Amino acid sequence: MDVMVSRSILRIAVIVAGFGLAVSTLTAGAQDSSQKRGRKYKSPPPTANIRVTVLKDVNGKPIENAAVIFHPMVGEKDEGNMELKTNEDGKLLIDVMPIGDTVRLQVIAPGFQTYGEDYKIDKAEMAIEIRMKRPGEQYSIYKMHGTGEVGGKSSNAAQPKPAAPQSAPPSQSQPPQQ
Repeated sequence: MDVMVSRSILRIAVIVAGFGLAVSTLTAGAQDSSQKRGRKYKSPPPTANIRVTVLKDVNGKPIENAAVIFHPMVGEKDEGNMELKTNEDGKLLIDVMPIGDTVRLQVIAPGFQTYGEDYKIDKAEMAIEIRMKRPGEQYSIYKMHGTGEVGGKSSNAAQPKPAAPQSAPPSQSQPPQQ
């Protein structure tokens, strides 16, 4: 009798499994219907691997822990920023910038001039080397520069024009003219 009960349970299990398989096949087929619902999947754009190396201009040694800030640009509008720091070799890697975009790159390192430039991301692999300079002399409009400019204008344009002679105010007495 135990054999008959075992066979009955086995038959019922096979029937239930077959029914479950048929139902799951029908359900999967219903999902492929011509009416799709919900949002359509849009794959992300291909991105570029950008390697940035930050070096000292005077000796070519790497600058560790320099702040490299990426500003994605849409037209003339800044769309936020991402800041990364260079490693002990003065290098960093970023791989989230879409190919075809423009990025404004800004580098800030203590003791060096701030660097900034726009780059068009047009390749899947880009290598950017930045040579940081020490701060220079502060620009003064009161000082003659090597190019013959004063205040950003040529030296002949920077010379003041002679002022017209002013007459004394009427309240003051003027010497008699003869």
